[in-house]
Amino acid sequence: EAIKRLGEKREEALQGARDIMAEWISQDERARQSIRREFSYSAIITTKVVKGKESDPEAQKYKDYFAISEPLRRISSHRLLAIRRAENEGFIRVDISPDREKSLDKLAYLFLHANNDAAYQVELAMEDSYKRLLKPAIETEFAASSKEKADTEAIRVFADNLRQLLLESPLGQKRVLAIDPGFRTGCKVVVLSAQGDLLHHTVVFLNTKQATETLQLLIKQYQIEAIAIGNGTASRESEQMVRVAIETMEQEGEKTKRSSAPQVFVVSESGASVYSASKTAREEFPNEDVTVRGAVSIGRRLMDPLAELVKIDPKSIGVGQYQHDVNQTRLGESLQQTVESVVNCVGVDVNTASKHILTYISGLGPALAQNIVNYRSEHGAFTSRKALLN
Repeated sequence: EAIKRLGEKREEALQGARDIMAEWISQDERARQSIRREFSYSAIITTKVVKGKESDPEAQKYKDYFAISEPLRRISSHRLLAIRRAENEGFIRVDISPDREKSLDKLAYLFLHANNDAAYQVELAMEDSYKRLLKPAIETEFAASSKEKADTEAIRVFADNLRQLLLESPLGQKRVLAIDPGFRTGCKVVVLSAQGDLLHHTVVFLNTKQATETLQLLIKQYQIEAIAIGNGTASRESEQMVRVAIETMEQEGEKTKRSSAPQVFVVSESGASVYSASKTAREEFPNEDVTVRGAVSIGRRLMDPLAELVKIDPKSIGVGQYQHDVNQTRLGESLQQTVESVVNCVGVDVNTASKHILTYISGLGPALAQNIVNYRSEHGAFTSRKALLN
């Protein structure tokens, strides 16, 4: 019994010594740098679906990530962001690990210098340190750094796409009929002046004689030059309805030349619903409901994409991936800089610009932008740059 107790105390002492050594090894800068290098060279990101989640309908959109294994340094940013989202939603587990044997060999090179009983205890401590302390710590570092790298790439793509969208050629000052398509509640139709002012709005239902007649009447009455159709639900059916109405007018002699008929455009309506419920939209159209505001936004973004899209939170425009998963502060700063860069590159017409786009001009804040709009309303158009001093 005494020998047994002595053996237990001996093992407790050795275990305590190994625990101390494991802490020393995990805190050794040479060891950490060595494992970091191995992570850089050979880390594999592996995913595994959480048991019982395979049949979850919400998890099906992540089924391509249920069981993957690929080098961390080669994984694309959008795949990594998708994996992290699936992990955060509790559908998969993620592991990042380097080659275990190579990692232990690197540690052995640093800490094993003999072949005896003491070295065996050091080896045990080294393996424990790697499994329990070093690997989890470095894995956390690489999970964060790979996420940051993916964020950077996603934000860059987002900013590039936003720049291209904002720099699309405007149709210009044309009389526009805009349609926000819909099946059940009908298509919201608005008529805009060449300056983008709302002149008329109504609702028509697809595949009805009344819809065709209403469109023909509006085209003729307001001398419509272009028609903008949102690309959402019922977009194709709405476009077909519009083209039938135009062709019928031509056949009936309302338009003698096909070239004189209004041009038809399908316009992205991403963010239109966000704009329609925003403070900006309420200020512009306090007496109209959200459906009318959304249709107006569709028409205006055809006339001048830049002037209209600056009113919408860039994250809602739909030109990026996983915008809600990346660092929101960095994303906001990047998109703000992109919008400012584009506006200052293109410039604005001071006699037609809204206060929202004026605020992006360098040197103009919200108060000065509002003052310019107010002065313009009271005294008419600016005739020179010098007049701005007033």
